[in-house]
Amino acid sequence: MIYNLKTLLLFLITLSSLFAEAKIYMGTHYGLFSESFNDIEASSSESMATLKIGYGDIKAYAVEFSVEYARNKSKIFSSSPTASSDGNKFGFNVALMKAFDYTYLYPFVRVGFGTGYLDVERNLEKNLTYGSFQGSVGSFIPLSDSFDIEVAYELRHTSYEAVNYIVTKTSYSSVSNIGYFGINYRF
Repeated sequence: MIYNLKTLLLFLITLSSLFAEAKIYMGTHYGLFSESFNDIEASSSESMATLKIGYGDIKAYAVEFSVEYARNKSKIFSSSPTASSDGNKFGFNVALMKAFDYTYLYPFVRVGFGTGYLDVERNLEKNLTYGSFQGSVGSFIPLSDSFDIEVAYELRHTSYEAVNYIVTKTSYSSVSNIGYFGINYRF
């Protein structure tokens, strides 16, 4: 599994380096998400912040790595009577992006996957891990050769680690709708 992931990442980086205008870029964005759980009558709406680094061309392909943070205010997994909500949510994502050149606007499609954990207060558990698949559509709006604004919508399917109950383990999954905007700096 790890070998396949390394091979895939090496292939994606090599593919991106074939384009002459490829650059390293860094960015940050802020977004709002609405998460609906498939298995239970629960939902969560929060804000999130993301830092990313990528390699590619604003007019063609790119590979991106990102770290995200969300402060969860809903109480879905925590069972402790002292917990007012689930805790912080941290994630790491890898994505492949294809952008299209329309001179002053660069619409894009992005697909990727990620992993992370959510702090909870339960008996014998302090956090739940999760994995996700993501798909995004959006656009880059160039401000200069180095800076651009990013506006996008992302659909994310998340599967959480099984939660331990006294007799059984139950797994949960959710669908999130995320809208975000950000700024990127290209070296």
